[in-house]
Amino acid sequence: RGAVGALLVYDIAKHLTYENVERWLRELRDHADQNIVIMLVGNKSDLRHLRAVPTDEAKLFAERNGLSFIETSALDSTNVETAFQNILTEIYRIVSQKQIRDPPEGDVIR
Repeated sequence: RGAVGALLVYDIAKHLTYENVERWLRELRDHADQNIVIMLVGNKSDLRHLRAVPTDEAKLFAERNGLSFIETSALDSTNVETAFQNILTEIYRIVSQKQIRDPPEGDVIR
């Protein structure tokens, strides 16, 4: 509760972790603000030779559920910074729009 962003991270080499994403997403949507920004992250992209979750499958899931998507590698830092930059940029955009639509009471001239 109160979160403005969430990363749903699964291991691209372990399909079972990807299978949990749908449940995690449902729980997030049940308990979080409706404007929460959610990014699906396939981690361990350095383990291409052990891939169990096709990139296209995860991308399609993300698209169907209104999530952004990226694959990362914490081991070699591939796309880790980009993932955080992307989600923070989207959070900022949404928060800024909300403030423009709903200015604080003290800032309204009547």
